[in-house]
Amino acid sequence: MNHRKANVRTGNLDWKGLGYLVSIVSVLLLGAIAWPTPDEPRWHMPVLIGGMATSILGMAFRYKAHLNEQRELKQIEEEEDELARR
Repeated sequence: MNHRKANVRTGNLDWKGLGYLVSIVSVLLLGAIAWPTPDEPRWHMPVLIGGMATSILGMAFRYKAHLNEQRELKQIEEEEDELARR
């Protein structure tokens, strides 16, 4: 059994997911400090919001891919276990 399968089976903390959550908080904090003041050009706010949103969306897509990969690994492990029992 390889290490990746062992992590799926034992249900260890999902460090990748935790990392994405920390990154999302980081984006929000950096966005808060970079929030445009009234004397800055009007286009700064939509660009900042767009950048924050696309960054968070990218992290969500990567985490979704991670979950899909974990699900596939679990399915493969279950199929291998079933074949070994035969």
